[in-house]
Amino acid sequence: MRFLLILLFTCAAFPVIIDRVAIEVDANDIIKDSDIDRDLHATEFLDGDPPSATLAERKKTAAHLIDQVFIRQEIRIGDYPTASTEDANQQLQELQKQRFSSEAAMREQLKKYDLTLPDLREQFRWQLTVLRFIDARFKPAVLVSEEAVEKYYKTHLSELRKENPKDTDDQLKNDARDALTGEEVNKLFFAWLDQKRHDAKIRFLEEKLS
Repeated sequence: MRFLLILLFTCAAFPVIIDRVAIEVDANDIIKDSDIDRDLHATEFLDGDPPSATLAERKKTAAHLIDQVFIRQEIRIGDYPTASTEDANQQLQELQKQRFSSEAAMREQLKKYDLTLPDLREQFRWQLTVLRFIDARFKPAVLVSEEAVEKYYKTHLSELRKENPKDTDDQLKNDARDALTGEEVNKLFFAWLDQKRHDAKIRFLEEKLS
C-alpha cells in the first residue's frame, strides 16, 4: 500500500500536457492547438523559413486548416482516392536529395521545428491528396474553347517557349490549354471554398484565432 501511494504521488508530480481544442467546424470536426503548430512548422520547414509562432502566422494557419476540414469532409462524402505512403515517400526522397546530405541530416533539421519524419511524410501525403481531389472534383466541369487556347498561345508564346524549350508548336498549344484549364479549375475550387466558409458553423474556442 505504501509503495502504491508513493507511485501515485510521484506520477501526480509530473505536468500533464493538455492538447486543447482550438476550433470546432460544423460541430463534428475539430482543430487542436497541436494541429496548428504542426502545420505551421511544416510549412516553415518546407519554405526554409525559421520556426515561428506569431499570432498572425497562427491565424493564417488556422484559416488554412479550416479549409482542409471542408476538403476532408468532401473526400469522405465523395469517396475520393487518397495518396499513398509510397507517393509521400517519393516526395521525401526528392526533398532529401535537394536539400540534405542524408536522412539523418533531415531528421536533425526537423527537430528544430518540433517535427518528425512521419509528420513530414503525412504532410506530403495530404498535399498530394488535395491536389488529386481538386483535379477529380473540378476539372471535369472545365471546358476550354479552341479560341481561348489560340489567344493564350499567341499572347504567352514567349513564356511558353521559355518554360518548355523542347516542345513543338502543337505541344506548346497543349501547354496553353493546360494553363487555361488550371486557371479555371482554381476558380471553381476557390469559389467552392468561399461557399463552404459562408455555410459552415465555425466556433473559435481560442478566440485570438478568429
